[in-house]
Amino acid sequence: MTPIIIVSLVLIGLSALLTVIRLLAGPTPFDRLMASDTLTVIATAFLVLFSVISGGTDLYIDVAIVYAVIGFIGVVTIARFLKGGK
Repeated sequence: MTPIIIVSLVLIGLSALLTVIRLLAGPTPFDRLMASDTLTVIATAFLVLFSVISGGTDLYIDVAIVYAVIGFIGVVTIARFLKGGK
């Protein structure tokens, strides 16, 4: 593994740890919602990086795209529910 990939994995892990702390300690439901959205982005970045590490397997890229779309739809749905709109 190249040093760039190692640094990327460390930064992704650190950002995931800090985001989980925000998810657990968020004072409002909107803070927790944004933390879960951030975790979705971090997981997507990890899947893309894992695809690069595994030799360019396109399966992980497809999974990352689907995961990002489902995460976005889920966050918008929950935000509308918390706001109280239709």
